[in-house]
Amino acid sequence: MKVLVVDDDPGSLLVAQAAVERSGHECLTAADGDTAWRLYQSHRPQVVVTDLMMPGLDGLALCRAIRADEEDSYTYLVLLTSLGAQEDILAGMSAGADDYVTKPLDPFTLHTRLIAALRVTSLHTELAGYRQALAEQARTDPLTGLRNRLTLPEDLELLHSRSERYGHDYCLAMCDVDNFKSYNDIYGHPAGDTALKAVAAALASQARRGDSIYRYGGEEFIILLPEQSWAGAQVAMERSRAALQDLGIAHTGDPSGVLTISAGISTYMPGRRVGSEQILNEADTALYAAKTTGRNTVTVSEAVHELRPPEPNREHGRI
Repeated sequence: MKVLVVDDDPGSLLVAQAAVERSGHECLTAADGDTAWRLYQSHRPQVVVTDLMMPGLDGLALCRAIRADEEDSYTYLVLLTSLGAQEDILAGMSAGADDYVTKPLDPFTLHTRLIAALRVTSLHTELAGYRQALAEQARTDPLTGLRNRLTLPEDLELLHSRSERYGHDYCLAMCDVDNFKSYNDIYGHPAGDTALKAVAAALASQARRGDSIYRYGGEEFIILLPEQSWAGAQVAMERSRAALQDLGIAHTGDPSGVLTISAGISTYMPGRRVGSEQILNEADTALYAAKTTGRNTVTVSEAVHELRPPEPNREHGRI
């Protein structure tokens, strides 16, 4: 562990440092609270052993500052004081300290506190890892490994705000697997799951590094294309459509004989004051138009076509 010891008494500081190092831990030292706070922010020690009364931030203020600054990590705080009054100990615990040691410092007592600190901080690190894994699972579609519908609103609003602020275009494409219900009826749901994985892989194979792909629900997918004109997005989605068709996944319930997708596209561009929800709705309407005009096609929203003629295509690189 990395341990920060804070004490304005040079002798006590040396004793604590020696005890920490004999326990096999890395030791940082500070003679006042302000220096200790800077060391804490730059090194993020797992344990802080701090004097109660010292120049700058006192021990109580330092404990409060550390507790307020913590996020996923946890710092074990030990209050080191020559004051034995119960009210001083309670004040330290209320400020965020986990334990206390009275002066003059007994190295063995500090060693036992460090054993407890290692156990507690290790548990917090393990729990933080579980929380991170659960948070990632909540944002990921378990079948395809893509981002899920719950993630989309946050990501879309962030992209929309950034594009609005910096005057950039972005596009949203909504895709749907053609005649997927009949595919499940003919081949069974396990085959349907395999087909959805293939669709996700085909979309990912044609996406740029900065694009984001979501399983929106059932057989629907959404792609966010930052800094992309609608003409460039149309080319990109045609590539995705062709990539899936070229896989030749048999589908006797589709006129083409293979599994295909349809897509609808809308766009945000500078000067077009529309919200992200409208962009999503326009892409949905464009997808419906693609479905009603024969499927296995890519359609750009009529609202976009009315704005200006097609722009020159932008290069749409692969991952």
